[in-house]
Amino acid sequence: MQRRSRGINTGLILLLSQIFHVGINNIPPVTLATLALNVWLFLNPLKPLLSSCLSVEKCYQQKDWQRLLLSPLHHADDWHLYFNMVSMLWKGINLEKRLGSRWFAYIIATFSLLTGVVYLVLEFALAEFMDEPGFRKNCAVGFSGVLFALKVLNNHYCPGGFVNVLGFPVPNRFACWAELVAIHFISPGASFAGHLAGILVGLMYTHGPLKKIMETCAGIFSSNIGYPEQRYYFNNSGYSGYQDSYPYGRPGHYEEVPRNYDAYTAGLSEEEQLERALRASLLDRGNSRSSPPPYGFRLSPEEEMRRQRLHRFDCQ
Repeated sequence: MQRRSRGINTGLILLLSQIFHVGINNIPPVTLATLALNVWLFLNPLKPLLSSCLSVEKCYQQKDWQRLLLSPLHHADDWHLYFNMVSMLWKGINLEKRLGSRWFAYIIATFSLLTGVVYLVLEFALAEFMDEPGFRKNCAVGFSGVLFALKVLNNHYCPGGFVNVLGFPVPNRFACWAELVAIHFISPGASFAGHLAGILVGLMYTHGPLKKIMETCAGIFSSNIGYPEQRYYFNNSGYSGYQDSYPYGRPGHYEEVPRNYDAYTAGLSEEEQLERALRASLLDRGNSRSSPPPYGFRLSPEEEMRRQRLHRFDCQ
């Protein structure tokens, strides 16, 4: 883990340039808040890096559990911050628009904590099985593990296509594994266990029980507080949203909730719907011969003959 450079933070300047190039108004609120928090803590760290990084020795053995909260939000230097936050910028824009801001904030908080827990388990397991105490002292810092978890989500919702990893086309669903290996060829000092922990957390969400557990917890907490109730909706294609239920009869507001239009069309094509509507209209008029036609509407002779044939056919 390198120390921060003193002087001009080129990476920070490039990051701010990238944010203004995209446009602050085009960045969803949770993504923007995450970027701002990481930049703020880089400029004004709560603790030195050696007191905020995550390791089995410091966190588990010495019971310094606050490192689980501090380690994802602190970065070794400005380039570490730049690469992580640029990745967060694009992943956040895609995922927050798809999942909704509240659920995305819930995901960020859960993944930040759970990635650290899985990292500790991995390092502890390596130390035990390989009989190498040095793994307990490996200290990791940065948002990279959370980004790998978000990459798994993004690839899960957009499974098609390929990405270029070191010049080789790799299918999206395998991209996180390819990048895990590629990063450690390019930068051997990066935390392999930290990145692997992020991938495992992402898989726990997309293919494991984590998503169901989060939904259950969201339902429990929303029913126990006085704020508007949040109800989350999901389907297999990844689209989701939430409804806010307000007291005193105020209608809720839906965001990105998929609708099943078969309930309105009965699965009929537009041509079949038009034909059925015309038949129903003509039959209604045939059942009320004594009543005058509606104001401003008259049937032509051809339409009247067609109506009589349809009525005769349906009565047989």
